[in-house]
Amino acid sequence: MKTRAVYPGTFDPITFGHLDVIKRGAKLFDELVVAVASNPPKESFFSVEERLEMVGQSVKGMKNVQVKTFDSLLVDFAKKEKAGVVIRGLREMSDFPGEFQQALVNRKLAPNLETVFVVTGSEFFYLSSSVVKELSRFGGSVSDFVPSHVEKKLRGLAKKNS
Repeated sequence: MKTRAVYPGTFDPITFGHLDVIKRGAKLFDELVVAVASNPPKESFFSVEERLEMVGQSVKGMKNVQVKTFDSLLVDFAKKEKAGVVIRGLREMSDFPGEFQQALVNRKLAPNLETVFVVTGSEFFYLSSSVVKELSRFGGSVSDFVPSHVEKKLRGLAKKNS
């Protein structure tokens, strides 16, 4: 029986840290669905369609990885996708309390849904989408943090807003 996992996030924008977790997850599970959350209460830099496209382009060629969007409870999306596992990336210890709490809530809502924490490579411990957006907003280089197509989108957005 194939093991299917979901890796949810806003990916606003996707970073090399996210891609590290995706690559690790793709090795651990037979199928991995990268689930781009529409997340209306959270103000996004990019639309859900743009984020879906950037993530899709970033994982192109990964045979067991699919990219989808969702606007429901994660446990409902995982059930719809027939996924038994949720992957959550951890950068450093300050990520753990919130991720642990969410994993316990998900377990209460869906007892058969497991959460697996994947620790990013040490070179990505400091990296977040927020850092990338802040650098980009002020004209800093983000080439070490995101794929080139994402960097291009960020530059285009910065020009549009200036």
